[in-house]
Amino acid sequence: MAETPGATLRHPLIERLCRDFELPEVDSADVDAFLAEGGHAVLFFTEDPLKYPESSDVAVILPELMRALPGRFRAAVVARASERELQKRFGFARWPALVFTRDGDTVGAITGIHDWDEFLEKARSLLESPTRREIAAAAARDNAQAGPQEQA
Repeated sequence: MAETPGATLRHPLIERLCRDFELPEVDSADVDAFLAEGGHAVLFFTEDPLKYPESSDVAVILPELMRALPGRFRAAVVARASERELQKRFGFARWPALVFTRDGDTVGAITGIHDWDEFLEKARSLLESPTRREIAAAAARDNAQAGPQEQA
């Protein structure tokens, strides 16, 4: 679990994820080690739950997603001190965010709050979707196969 000197106390529902559900807290120094364990992983970016109260809702929904999709993904809470830096890396614009990865590569994110059915459908979809790297590689292959356009 990442240690952040001088960090503010976490919201009780975020703390509950780490304590009761044993989710690790990762930061910019150890997120790659967490993702290197392979398979699907979800990173929970909370930002300040007082500024973004939806973070508290997502803190309740995340364990429910884990129950509804047993064994499909591991999850971690991103340390507040590393959130802005990692936000740039994982490419989402809205708080809170659940960033889905597979084998260390970003698949996509669920941001903000949604009703349960929508959360569940989005999570299922992301667990079946290609990673951003796979999409980029496929586009590059398609472009290479298309070759230069013949002039008329």
